[in-house]
Amino acid sequence: MRSLPLTALVGRVFDRQLRAVPLAGRLTIVAADGRRYTAGDGGGPQVTLRLRDGAAACALLLDPELKLGELYTEGRIVLEGGTLPDLLTVLLARSHGVAPVAALPVMAALRALVRRLGLGNTPARARRNVSHHYEYDERLYALFLDEAWQYSCAYYEAEGDDLATAQQAKMRHIAAKLLAGPGQRVLDIGCGWGGLALYLALAAGCDDVRGITLSGRQLARARAEAAARGLAGRVRFALEDFRSTRGTFDRIVSVGMFEHVGRPDYATFFDLARARLAEDGVMLLHTIGRTGAPYPTNPWITRYIFPGGHLPTLSEMMPAIERSGLIVTDIEVLRLHYARTLAAWRARFLARHEAARGLYGERFCRMWDWYLASCEAAFRYEDVVVFQVQLARRNDAVPLTRGYIVQAEARLAAREAALTGRPAMTDA
Repeated sequence: MRSLPLTALVGRVFDRQLRAVPLAGRLTIVAADGRRYTAGDGGGPQVTLRLRDGAAACALLLDPELKLGELYTEGRIVLEGGTLPDLLTVLLARSHGVAPVAALPVMAALRALVRRLGLGNTPARARRNVSHHYEYDERLYALFLDEAWQYSCAYYEAEGDDLATAQQAKMRHIAAKLLAGPGQRVLDIGCGWGGLALYLALAAGCDDVRGITLSGRQLARARAEAAARGLAGRVRFALEDFRSTRGTFDRIVSVGMFEHVGRPDYATFFDLARARLAEDGVMLLHTIGRTGAPYPTNPWITRYIFPGGHLPTLSEMMPAIERSGLIVTDIEVLRLHYARTLAAWRARFLARHEAARGLYGERFCRMWDWYLASCEAAFRYEDVVVFQVQLARRNDAVPLTRGYIVQAEARLAAREAALTGRPAMTDA
């Protein structure tokens, strides 16, 4: 029997694997030798991809979860028909995250092994991971974030809300759940550029707010913002790992930081949170997570965007919370809010493409575009959501019904309105 040439064999396997995925539209892939592989139907976007070299098809067969984004970033995959969101819709809207070509079992087994071994997130490793993402030139973040510099999921209260309105609503929603107010000492774990900490002082009236970050750039901007608003005495920022924080706080908040803790250190995180929380205190944890079974974070994201990241399920978080002695007093699942947030960020980034290219080059622009678009698709079509988990040490620390949240939001909105002429109020 005559053997098939390698390219023809790869083509057959590639075609068979592609046709096995329930695509939400039609996908045509043009190989480097001109062969065309088409799968799907006419019920969704029509997308055409060109592979620019012969090795690209093999790479997709070996490790599609990593290589699809990598090949796009490197320019070895080019969209000839449709948009990047169209491509991700075709791949994910019906397959719920299954890659267009199934990975070899050995790759899946290796990732499962790495996940089980789970390297601990030591302070040194945490600093390196933060530096990987947050030490870019601040002009990059200014290109796509709103004026508030909120780099986490916004809260869209109404269909027509723009990004700035939704980010302000997010801070208001969190402050309301914290029952934040005068006389309180507050800890903000992973404070970013300081906006929420400043909001808690300005709008909620908290007397003593401490924000901690592992990013030197974030620290410098946060301190400058506090000084510019005359709040340096009430809102203080430090370059500090949460494991080094001392003292007791009436309120603890953490937004967009827990995703970077890593599963092996969940117990440490919640044990320390309980130790730092006052007996009658309240904590609000805002984190990206998964509603399905525990699963390793996409390998492209952990290699190029957020090293060390893991998206927790409630089943992974709850044992550590329960053992810590903290009480879960409320859980809210924000569905699709982050998809809208990421879509807004991507639109702003693409509108300033030339400025981004001037900072870091075209390859970086393709990487950042894939990051924003693929994360939006994950929130739209996969099991990725945002959890807001309210915690306390006592079961009487918050009111018995959730009406207090709406009432507190109304008070905070009135306070925001009173602070007219302060556009920086939406800063984060």
